Amino acid sequence: MSNQIHSINEEESSYSFAVMLNNWKKLIPYLLGQWKLILGIALLGALAGLGYAWYKPITYTARLTFVVEDSKSAGGGLASVLAGQLGMDIGGLTGGSGVLQGDNVLELLKSKSLLKKALLSAGDSSNKNSLADSYANSYEWKEKWLKSSKLGSQIQFGVGVRKFSRTEDSLLQVIMKRIIEKELSIAKPDKKLGIFALEITTRNEAVSQQLCERLLKVTTDFYVDTKTKRLKGNVDRLQHRVDSLGRILNIKTYSAANANRQLLDGNPAFTAPEVSAEISSRDKLVQSTVFGELTKNLEASKTVLIQETPTVQVVDQPELPLKENKLKWWMGLMAGAAIGGFLGILYLLNASPKKQLV
Repeated sequence: MSNQIHSINEEESSYSFAVMLNNWKKLIPYLLGQWKLILGIALLGALAGLGYAWYKPITYTARLTFVVEDSKSAGGGLASVLAGQLGMDIGGLTGGSGVLQGDNVLELLKSKSLLKKALLSAGDSSNKNSLADSYANSYEWKEKWLKSSKLGSQIQFGVGVRKFSRTEDSLLQVIMKRIIEKELSIAKPDKKLGIFALEITTRNEAVSQQLCERLLKVTTDFYVDTKTKRLKGNVDRLQHRVDSLGRILNIKTYSAANANRQLLDGNPAFTAPEVSAEISSRDKLVQSTVFGELTKNLEASKTVLIQETPTVQVVDQPELPLKENKLKWWMGLMAGAAIGGFLGILYLLNASPKKQLV
């Protein structure tokens, strides 16, 4: 048994780098002898690469950078104090799990519902065609859909339409899937900084620019509404109470003035006018006190709302002309020739008789 193991080790040691290099050297004369075939395949590859570079559609990339400023880092303490005085709990809003913080921004900007809302916005000044229509036209999909036997009619994605047919919904999902998987890019260039970069690449320059800007706007509106929903509800409720109490206070003011007038015009022998004036004055004082406290609470609540409202500041907007993505002819030529030559060598190595290489 030990003799067999020793013989196996000797065989493995005999296979060295020098032996492998010697085997490769034997291939060189064979490949040089087939240089015409390799050159021919390389030329075919070069022509294919040139054709690919020529017919490959030009795409346009819109790049937008923005900063998310969350006010909780600067005003979270003030907001908590003011909210505590008002008896409100905003811990869920001022906590560390923001909707558009950290890596959450990547998924939020890729949301299908937000992308759909951006695609169904106006794509031109006539407000008849949406961005989804312009996108489909740029890829010549509408012509294919019109020729399809299953559709047989013009597909139109109306601006702001919420309900579509089953077919229209499926086609809109095809558009969104392509954008999310192939044409939408969201990154954070520097992890230490709070700057995000949004890129959208399509075949239509105007669609790339508009979709990039609209998507950020829709996402920003959703973010702000989500962050301030509870606080805005508190402000609205306080505002309603202040308005209602203000109307009641006006009534009490007129009532107190009328009671005082009756007191001046009344007979001093009767005490009823005095009691009526006293009650009216007391009610007015109570209502005035409550109104004053509610007004202060309302202003404090508005201050909290302002402090907690985040800001999404655009740093760089996509401006026309956008960056063109087109493969240069010489790059396609060289890449095609290199790939063709490599494939030709692989073909010769696989098709050659083994005896010539030993």
